[in-house]
Amino acid sequence: MNILVINGPNLNLLGIREPELYGRQDYAALVALVEETCAEADMKVEIFQSNHEGAIVDKIQEALGKFDGILINPAAYTHTSVAILDALKAVDLPAVEVHISEVSQREDFRQISYAGMACVRTYMGLGLEGYRQGLLFLKEYLQSH
Repeated sequence: MNILVINGPNLNLLGIREPELYGRQDYAALVALVEETCAEADMKVEIFQSNHEGAIVDKIQEALGKFDGILINPAAYTHTSVAILDALKAVDLPAVEVHISEVSQREDFRQISYAGMACVRTYMGLGLEGYRQGLLFLKEYLQSH
């Protein structure tokens, strides 16, 4: 089972950027958690991070035929990117959305998730643990569909 994990803008600054919202663990800790979770669950994983919307769209498109599912944290693009939504719909791979913070309790402009409209489930407000739960759910989902 091959999983693509996509991280959007500013996630490379984890541990530095607003630690009261996103915690003090850095991006390397997130990568380690994803790799460890996937190794324990017998899943292969590729992790991708970009601050550029087009690069994220390209990576989603490249997933077709290579990956079984996608776990995505589109970060700020969650609330603005119809392009990412369209790419997820176009490749039609099961996708899970993850957010480190509790987005539903944040600013009004963050209350819409375009990417989430193409996802089978969303995890938010669990810190990095949301990635682990999202990956394990995606594995179970893929095995049952």
